[in-house]
Amino acid sequence: MTFSINRRTLLATGAAAAAMTTIGTSAFAKADKNLKWAHVYETTEPYHKWAVWAGEELAKRTDNRIGIEVFPASSLGKETDINEGLGLGTVDIIYTGQSFAGRSFGPIAIGGAPYMFRDYDHWAAYRDSELFKEMAAGYLDASGNHVITLTYYGQRHVTSNKPIMTPADMEGLKIRVPNAPLYLMFPNAVGANPTPIAFSEVYLALQQGTVDAQENPLPTIQAKKFYEVQTNINLTGHISDALMTIVGGPARDQMDDADYEILMTILKEAAVGATADIQQNEAALADWFTEQGNQVNVVDRVPFREATMPSHNGPDATWTQEQYDKLQAL
Repeated sequence: MTFSINRRTLLATGAAAAAMTTIGTSAFAKADKNLKWAHVYETTEPYHKWAVWAGEELAKRTDNRIGIEVFPASSLGKETDINEGLGLGTVDIIYTGQSFAGRSFGPIAIGGAPYMFRDYDHWAAYRDSELFKEMAAGYLDASGNHVITLTYYGQRHVTSNKPIMTPADMEGLKIRVPNAPLYLMFPNAVGANPTPIAFSEVYLALQQGTVDAQENPLPTIQAKKFYEVQTNINLTGHISDALMTIVGGPARDQMDDADYEILMTILKEAAVGATADIQQNEAALADWFTEQGNQVNVVDRVPFREATMPSHNGPDATWTQEQYDKLQAL
């Protein structure tokens, strides 16, 4: 069943979320207990704003018994650290990429594979599908942690200091990728040289020439200011990416069923709100980057897709052929 909230509620909560970009506000102090929500994104990004909204909303709906304190920008560790922290109980909720979750349960990484989705509607169908529920159940069995929902992260594009118009233009290109195996699939398929670097270190790596390029959605390229140190934004759209909202097993075990249901409802509402914001930002940013002096290159994605698709069920695939076929049939 597709999860949704009405437009009036979304607009009202969106306005409230936009005003909340810091952590440790008085709303958190009023709660008897605060869950720790960690992520690696900036306070200006929709993911953080809606996480803060979720904390205040949880306090309201539980009569201030439970709130959430949000720790952005890798302040509680890099993405690998916060994933590990879920099981240890050092963090209670995280945003994380599907490939990072795939370290615990390989098949759940399928949504982070390059050119796995035809378009946004295909991605949304997967989010709302029985297949995704099966993936979440498998992850729970493997890790003890609870995947609640997906938030749209945007289409990932390559930035560089030269135009990237064909796969041949990426031959030998030293490109930063997240430190998770599945992110190697696209650069390897087109002959680039993928270099895992922590998210918090990417700007400096680009500035100093440690790497030649990186790949991320347009809203992230803006928020992390990568456009300042890269001249070209190449619209490869190679991954329709998403963040998972995950609640740690220890945190779930300490909550009664009624409070946990409230938390899950709020986390899903926050995902709807952040997804809407990302879609809106994504639609407007190509023109914004052009105004900043960047060259935005519209590329023919067909050759990139054709180069990559043979890898979908190759040696790097962490899912079964049956799971792949189910996703493609959505």
